[in-house]
Amino acid sequence: MYHNRQAMLSKATKRLYFLKLLKRAGVPCAQLQHFYVAVIRPILEYAAPVWHHLLTNCQSDQIEAIQKRAINIIHSPTHGMPYSNALFFAGGTSLRARREQMARNFFESTTQPTSCLHHLLRPPRDPELLSRLRAPSKYPRTSNRTKKYQSFISFAISNYQTSYIFTIV
Repeated sequence: MYHNRQAMLSKATKRLYFLKLLKRAGVPCAQLQHFYVAVIRPILEYAAPVWHHLLTNCQSDQIEAIQKRAINIIHSPTHGMPYSNALFFAGGTSLRARREQMARNFFESTTQPTSCLHHLLRPPRDPELLSRLRAPSKYPRTSNRTKKYQSFISFAISNYQTSYIFTIV
């Protein structure tokens, strides 16, 4: 993440002020939405596949609060709405869901043999062994004592592998 989560939130909050100034200047909602997506959201999602699994619910909610404030600035009728309704009104998705999807996509691209990060994974299990396992997964799972010291790779291996279903021919 950043050196400090608070620094990231502070930087995004400062840019919300510019969004507010644009709204006061009469910029259309579509342009305000574009400003948010191009200028503010990247701050909140920078390197998210690597750090999102370490966030507590409270920290994740703080990040979501920035997006909710942006939606309230862009779309005035969303003031006082629950966050899920405001997201629906704005046609967006939660940052938590976006981070989860980015992490899943990153892990899937990492498992490709053409990836330069492929060497970070342990060797895949033998397909014959997979057919005998109750819960087959291509890569063996690593165990960690605490979530704090869990790397993205070990988190992704334990959470993003699709089960391999074998058909008997």
